[in-house]
This record gives sequence, C-alpha cells and structure tokens, in this order.
Amino acid sequence: EDEQIVAEIMRRRFFPALITHKAWEGFHFAGHEIRITEATDCYGAVVWPSALVLCYFLETNSKQYNLVDKNVIEIGAGTGLVSIVASLLGALVTATDLPELLGNLQHNVLQNTKLKCKHQPRVKELSWGIDLEKNFPRSSCHFDYIMAADVVYHHPFLDELLLTFDHLCKNDTVILWAMKFRLDKENQFVGRFQTLFDLEVISNFPSLNITLYKAMRKGRMKP
Repeated sequence: EDEQIVAEIMRRRFFPALITHKAWEGFHFAGHEIRITEATDCYGAVVWPSALVLCYFLETNSKQYNLVDKNVIEIGAGTGLVSIVASLLGALVTATDLPELLGNLQHNVLQNTKLKCKHQPRVKELSWGIDLEKNFPRSSCHFDYIMAADVVYHHPFLDELLLTFDHLCKNDTVILWAMKFRLDKENQFVGRFQTLFDLEVISNFPSLNITLYKAMRKGRMKP
C-alpha cells in the first residue's frame, strides 16, 4: 500500500519537455498544473518529497480538512508548493521563509495563484524564533492551520523552530507536519515537540522515511 500511494504521489510531478534557461518542475494538484521555479544552490529552493506528501494529503482529504476560508500559515515554505495547493483549495494562506528565499517564493506563488484562488496568498518573512511577537502578534494573529514540510533537517535552529510552532499555535490550531527521518539528532526533535503538542500519525511512508503528523497544543480545552 505504501509503495502504491508513493507511486501515485510521484506521478503528480512532471518535467519540461524542452530544456529552458530556467530550472522548473511541474506538478498536478487541486485540478491545476503548477510550475515551480527552483534553485539548486539552496536547500529552501528545491521541492522535497515531504511537500508532495503533504500536498497529496490536502487534496485527497479536502472534506475532512476543509481549507475553504481557513487561515493558514506555512513555515519554511521554500518554493511555495504547499502554500499554492492550500490556496487553490480555498485557504487564506501566509507563506513564510527566510528573506533570501522570498523572491523565488513570491514568483512561484504569484505565477500559480493569480486569478485562480478565492484568496490571494501572502508572502512574508519569518526567521524562526526572531521577532515573533513583533511580526506575528498573539493578540491579532490566529491561524486555523500551521503547515510544515521537511523543516527538520541538519540545521542549528531546532530550538527556534520549536519556539515558532509554540508562538503561532493557539488552542484550536491544527498543525499538519510532514517529517522526513534522517539523523538521530533531528529525530529527537519529535520527542521535544511532544512536550508541547499532542502528536498523531495520520500517514506513514516507510519507503520515503516520511511520516505525516497532525498535532494540537497540549492542555487545550477539549470540545
């Protein structure tokens, strides 16, 4: 079953028939052909398999996780694929990443959503753990969903990443997080994450070493 679903997910990707001066990849999600411009010199400007897993989940579970008119933020948006798919599914999306990635992110978001979405997505700088209250004040920022694909890898900002999840997450916020397991140090982040959030596995893809999680804040008022 894992291999069948993974094959279906990977079939959503296509490549240009002709080589052009700009590197891009194509994807079929939410009834649209999405073209993503990439840059091979930067981790954040490449589409990783975790993003495809999350996009496929959003599309195939759009009734259970109805994004229409929902306020969504993606952290570590990279090329913007997840944010674009969420926008095409009706969400009001804020796509965030480091300042050096915003140009390419803005280009991809605009190219693939203009005149196609109910809500035009926004692109905003977010350096994990920095100026969170200034740029995303708790009193006025409320997100129904936080989305993250492949944000845990070999980087020195895991503390700041956890702080960012904590700051952005209200009691009723749902986190959808696709995690690729690589090294023990990064894998230990899951345990630390569980000190703040209730974590549930909603999909698992052993052939890709990717797990898709749903998380909500611990200690919230249960309905």
